[in-house]
Amino acid sequence: MLEALLADTVLANDNVPTLVARTRPHAPVQFALKRAMDVGGAFAGLIVLAPILLLIAIMIRLESKGPVFFRQLRTGRNEVPFEILKFRSMYVEQCDHAGVRLTVDGDPRVTRMGRFLRKTSLDEIPQLWNVVVGHMSLVGPRPHVPDMVAGGMNYADLVRGYENRHLVRPGLTGLAQSRGLRGPTTDSDTAIRRILSDVEYIRTFSILLDIRILVRTIINELRGGTGS
Repeated sequence: MLEALLADTVLANDNVPTLVARTRPHAPVQFALKRAMDVGGAFAGLIVLAPILLLIAIMIRLESKGPVFFRQLRTGRNEVPFEILKFRSMYVEQCDHAGVRLTVDGDPRVTRMGRFLRKTSLDEIPQLWNVVVGHMSLVGPRPHVPDMVAGGMNYADLVRGYENRHLVRPGLTGLAQSRGLRGPTTDSDTAIRRILSDVEYIRTFSILLDIRILVRTIINELRGGTGS
């Protein structure tokens, strides 16, 4: 039976936030329903958005040489790595497959089409396929690259218990993103708030919460997007 994290946050003597956890079982029916919603929603999204996906692919190829998709290793459920799909938004020779170098405003590595895709979050649409095959969910903590850095520190050093966010499948969007906690992770306080939101999501998970997060995310994007 899958167990979800119940956590309180304390401040250790060295001022590093620490997730103190205990566990409780979640009803398997809830997760079965979540998976059904993921597969159905992702398939529907790929079908409905197919013309837009084709147009984006053409625009990417017209602007710069190289593959349409960008593939990168991310950490999935139970810390099992998987290859995430995104529309390529950088010049091929400057793509950062390790994800170590953070993207900043006006980053010269990003193409003109890439800036638009990132701003509107359209570069994330291919991850619907990751949802279909079971690497991801529609809602969950956003998948990080291994040894993700935030605020100049490794996330695992920034928040003790960071690995607990990997108890569930990562998501296309999550509680942190629905709260506007997106973009570059140069600020440690914002980065910590993201992790705490991830753990809060796992602790309070329900299908209704997933629906609320999806609705909030759609509204945020329609208002102009919060992507970097």
